[in-house]
Amino acid sequence: MGVSLLSVRGLTRSFYGVQALRGVDFDVAQGTITALIGPNGAGKTTAFQCITGVVPPDGGRVMFDGKDITGWRPDRVAQAGLTRTFQIARGIPRLSVLDNLLLYAANQPGEGVISALLGLGGAAEEAARVRAIEIARRLNLLRVANNPASALSGGQKKLLEIGRALMASPKLVLLDEPIAGVNPTLAEEIAEHLRTLRAEGITFLVIEHHMDLLARLCDPVIVMAEGRTLTEGSFAAVAADPVVQEAYMGRRKWA
Repeated sequence: MGVSLLSVRGLTRSFYGVQALRGVDFDVAQGTITALIGPNGAGKTTAFQCITGVVPPDGGRVMFDGKDITGWRPDRVAQAGLTRTFQIARGIPRLSVLDNLLLYAANQPGEGVISALLGLGGAAEEAARVRAIEIARRLNLLRVANNPASALSGGQKKLLEIGRALMASPKLVLLDEPIAGVNPTLAEEIAEHLRTLRAEGITFLVIEHHMDLLARLCDPVIVMAEGRTLTEGSFAAVAADPVVQEAYMGRRKWA
C-alpha cells in the first residue's frame, strides 16, 4: 500500500442511542480509487459525514494529508483539499450548470454561497470562471453549461456533482454512489473520467453498489458491516471471503 492520504482511526458515532459507527479504521492510499462497500446500514455514508465535517464524530480521529482534521467544519475540510459528492445531487436547480460550478470555486465551499452569487471580483472571478468552463468541458457538460441544473438528465446531474467537487482543486474526493441510477453508457463514461483524474493526481474513495464496475475500477476495496471495518483487499479477494459473503451477500457469491 502506498502513502496514506486519509487515515481513519477508531471512528465512532451514535444517533439517538443507536451506534452507526463502532470504531471504524481504514486508510486511503494516495493515487488510488478505493471502494468503500457494505450492506445498507453498514455506516458508509455516516463515515463520509464524519470525515468531511458534516457530522462530528463521537470519538476517533481523522487524519488527512498529515493533518488532524477531526471535527473541522465542512468548508475548512474542503479548503484543505478534501471534497465530496452526494448520492442525491445537491445542485441549485434554478442556477445554470456554470453558476453551480462557480459556487464551489476554491475558498468558496460552505459559507461562500452569497458572495459567489454576487461575483468573486476581479482576477479571482475570472480564474474561477475559466476553471468552471474547463471542468464543464472535460465532463462533457459544456454544451449544457448555460442550462438550469433542473433541466439535466440524472446522469448529467451526477457529472455536475463531480464537477462541483473538483472546483476546489481537491487532493481527495469522496464519491457517494456516483453511478446510481445512471445508464450503462454514462456509467462507463464516469468511470473513465475517474481513471483520468486519478492519473492526474486526484485520489478517490467511492461508495457504490455496482459490483461489476467496482471490480474493474477500484483497488483496494474496504468492506464495512454493522458500523465496523470488516476487511480490505482486492475486489477478487474480498468477494471470495466467506465472512464478506455472509455479511454482505448472504453467502451468495459475487459475479
